[in-house]
Amino acid sequence: MAIPAAPHVIGEPRVVWAAQATLGEGTAWSVRHQALYWVDLLGHRLHRYHPASEAKKSWAFDEEITAVAERASEPGLLVTLKRGFAFFDPDRGSLQRLAEPEPERENNRFNDGKCDAQGRFWAGTMDFNASAPTGAMYRFDPNGRWTRLDDGYAVSNGPTWSADGRTMYYNDTVPGRVFAFDVEPADGSLSNKRLWLQFAQGDGHPDGMTTDADGRLWIAHWGAACVTCHDPLTARELARIKLPTDHITNCAFGGADLRTLFITSARHGLTPQQLADQAWAGALFAVEIGSPGRPATSFAG
Repeated sequence: MAIPAAPHVIGEPRVVWAAQATLGEGTAWSVRHQALYWVDLLGHRLHRYHPASEAKKSWAFDEEITAVAERASEPGLLVTLKRGFAFFDPDRGSLQRLAEPEPERENNRFNDGKCDAQGRFWAGTMDFNASAPTGAMYRFDPNGRWTRLDDGYAVSNGPTWSADGRTMYYNDTVPGRVFAFDVEPADGSLSNKRLWLQFAQGDGHPDGMTTDADGRLWIAHWGAACVTCHDPLTARELARIKLPTDHITNCAFGGADLRTLFITSARHGLTPQQLADQAWAGALFAVEIGSPGRPATSFAG
């Protein structure tokens, strides 16, 4: 496999929604609406941003909403809420709860998630206080069945996949580790878990991430005010995008040509002085990239 070249970052990130999100997360580009879905996880809100018109719309929830995927053959979205999976139709405002995989882990909540190329939704849980290693990784299949595939995370983030879909990357956020797994595309089974990247001390913690069309990984750094781009084989850093606030949480490619990288951020965890100094904390940012990302896969159920 050829080693991907460094990407071309065009200009500086710009604020496209000064939302002051408590905890921005859950980025997912909608091909159907040509818009970006994202969430304010701790603010209990789902947002949709339409770049062509700059239209903004939000929906309020009674609990945390943490990750989003469009449905392939039905209207609306598959989402993760605090405790489980659900269907949500933004047009009707209807919510259908589907499954809660860990009722015994009362201090956990869901966190990040997205669909693989086969339309299966992968999502992880975490300790609400981000300290106990009680979080797990789940795969939610189109038939409504869920499977627990890994365990022992204080905070889990990701996943994303290699260009051929045979490697999955997953973040163990608190100790700053990115793991790689071999994936069997046919059934979604995992094997050969290994450390792919250890974040350097002082470089934040790996949060949400995505893969571009060339297979490069883009990782948000909680606590280090940046997104980095990495070679998928060696994990070597190829580019770094600096942001004007510390807690960078997630990223996804979107726009008509999939050459815009949308980036979320958070106010949660910043001191009063940091909030005073970081006016754009909790904003949604966008920056142009000289090569495209990959379209988000919809949930097949």
